[in-house]
Amino acid sequence: MRATRTLHAAVGTTLTGVLLLTTGGTAAADQVRKDLWPLEAFGAQEVWRTATGKGVTVAVLDSGFRTTHQDLTGQFLRGANFANTSQGDGSKDLAPGQDLRDHGTAMAGIIAGHGHGPGGSEGVKGLAPGAKILPIPQYKNGAAATRYAVDHGADVINMSYGETFVADTCESIHYAIEKGVVVVAAVGNDGWSKRSYPVGCPGAIGVGSVDQYGKASDDNNFNSDLDLLAPGVKIPVAMAKSDSDYRTADGSSAATAYVSGAVALLKEKFPHLTPGQIANRLVKTAGLAEPQKAKHLKLPDVHYGYGFIQPGPALTRDIPAGPAQGPLPMPQGKAPQTAVVPGADKGPDPDPPMGGKKKLMLFGGGVIGLLAIGAIVTGAVTSVRRRKSGGSGEWS
Repeated sequence: MRATRTLHAAVGTTLTGVLLLTTGGTAAADQVRKDLWPLEAFGAQEVWRTATGKGVTVAVLDSGFRTTHQDLTGQFLRGANFANTSQGDGSKDLAPGQDLRDHGTAMAGIIAGHGHGPGGSEGVKGLAPGAKILPIPQYKNGAAATRYAVDHGADVINMSYGETFVADTCESIHYAIEKGVVVVAAVGNDGWSKRSYPVGCPGAIGVGSVDQYGKASDDNNFNSDLDLLAPGVKIPVAMAKSDSDYRTADGSSAATAYVSGAVALLKEKFPHLTPGQIANRLVKTAGLAEPQKAKHLKLPDVHYGYGFIQPGPALTRDIPAGPAQGPLPMPQGKAPQTAVVPGADKGPDPDPPMGGKKKLMLFGGGVIGLLAIGAIVTGAVTSVRRRKSGGSGEWS
């Protein structure tokens, strides 16, 4: 039974997705839309009657972006580049045919793609097509990029990457939460229990991948960082080789982007809820594809979290707002008010020098390319619980 039927049968709506990418071959735009199963699973057409993410800004901290892709034109605001690498083709660290912007373009499309063609009926359409993307390329500058996003209007921050613990990483997420910004991060695709950041920071919603049948991916990192599941298997995504480039991807990166899209919908309808209260609506409406099995699970479970997201019920059910902190671990006390960087209003150096010999890593992949040739990154954001430290430095 496919996910759509499984999820509808379980709770009346459907899955959402976390994506850590590995990509397959190209596809025609109309076939892309036919294969975009998460929208069917979520009952997106009905969901959009309630909210599309209009008026909501989602900051995507990632590799780079093809802002001219036919499914994303007009969706990007002016961001800033915190990366230590160039955004386009030709990087010495990329294999032939790869583009450093692939991963970021894919995430942006999952969140806010509008498609193209008659009525936007072809290509990639995101879960929150009414939202805007604040594009922030970054490499090991996540803390500064996070603060920049908060100070430049982000309502949601998507983090489909993992890295070694940096002193200001959790402090910057604390700063975001205190300002009312929801932070969503990928758990990673290594299939292990090790932890990483930013998903390990208090306040970050940790996301793993689920397939069309509601089965959690064996590649998800499993520990207490995993809060929710979302679609992340066989997901058609927009790519950066051209304005009409597509691939099929897998991973918690994509799932994370779907959760960010769901949060954008909730932010439109419930603008006054705190990040914890937004998380509460997602947790209270999460589902599991195997109800009988669920009876024997103590939630949150390290492999399932609270279950897969269901945007429709999250938007429409009568759920008390509850405490500001919500059900997930949240940072305590007052956030340090550290400045972003000198001259942040103008944006940082768009091409600062690389430090040492460190290379950008893709989760589940390897060195700095965001995609394996002909495939979207197979990244796995290594997860680290929001209570401890650890990690590596890779894209999900």
